[in-house]
Amino acid sequence: MRRPAVSRTPTVVSDRVLTLPNLISFLRLLGVPVFMWLMIGPQHDLAAVIVLTVGGSSDWVDGWVARRLGQVSRLGELLDPAADRLYILAVLVTFTYREIVPWEFTAALVARELMMLICLAVLRRNGYGPPQVHYLGKTATFILLVAFPVLLLGHAVPDIATGAAAVGWGLGWWGIVLYWIAGFLYVGQASRVIRAGRQAAAKGEPA
Repeated sequence: MRRPAVSRTPTVVSDRVLTLPNLISFLRLLGVPVFMWLMIGPQHDLAAVIVLTVGGSSDWVDGWVARRLGQVSRLGELLDPAADRLYILAVLVTFTYREIVPWEFTAALVARELMMLICLAVLRRNGYGPPQVHYLGKTATFILLVAFPVLLLGHAVPDIATGAAAVGWGLGWWGIVLYWIAGFLYVGQASRVIRAGRQAAAKGEPA
């Protein structure tokens, strides 16, 4: 006998600000200037590895807690990807300054971020918010946030430099490929949303 399908309760997005997931996201954001100071100021690389590892590995924590506690909020949906991008930007600035990564690596990621900024600007101009986060984009971000501490650890500890470089660069370049693929998916998603809205407007229907 076939069991009846169980309907899933849709996620409710609230306007709350003071939630545990948002607190986690704020703490992640506070780690960005600490990481940059450790890298550029005293150059405490091992301490920077710890900050970067905690900030990167906690990427999924705020989302998991939000869904678990039913505390998904609009602010949280903005803070989570913002924290990811700021960590990546902080790494690019400091790693390039310290010559840990070549400029080609930095340019590849910066170009992708510029593409996303243009995409978001076009969406906003047409009255739409940012596209829904794609699992491939989250995967690419996670891979990059794993690759960065490994590269930095290899730079800080010469005894493991060769092995860390092999692992770190393997993850890093693979993360960039997925990051760009996810970027094209976001652009396609935005294009479909705008096209559908214009078609609905042409027919006199609500978008």
